[in-house]
Amino acid sequence: MQTHKAKRVEITIESVMEGRLTAALIKAGVTGFTVLPVLGGSGRSGQWSREGQVSRAGGMVSVVCIIRPERLDELLDAAFGVVERHIGVVTVTDCEVLRAERF
Repeated sequence: MQTHKAKRVEITIESVMEGRLTAALIKAGVTGFTVLPVLGGSGRSGQWSREGQVSRAGGMVSVVCIIRPERLDELLDAAFGVVERHIGVVTVTDCEVLRAERF
């Protein structure tokens, strides 16, 4: 089966910023993404957990996008416009997809 090169971008950000981030991605022409809850982790500020939180304000989400390589810079510019002033991590990895026309 033939595969096609793509980029997988994962943006982990505070839950309260989810709407702003996804709006920026849509404005940049990103047509698909998946939002996942982040249950906990550890970083520069130490270990944390979503357990026991009453609201989503203290939690994190992970927004995952798979795009064509030529669209990467536009997506990163849009994401960085939101992430630069908030807690967040942006990662980019190479991947391959089966149906390139969907990305």
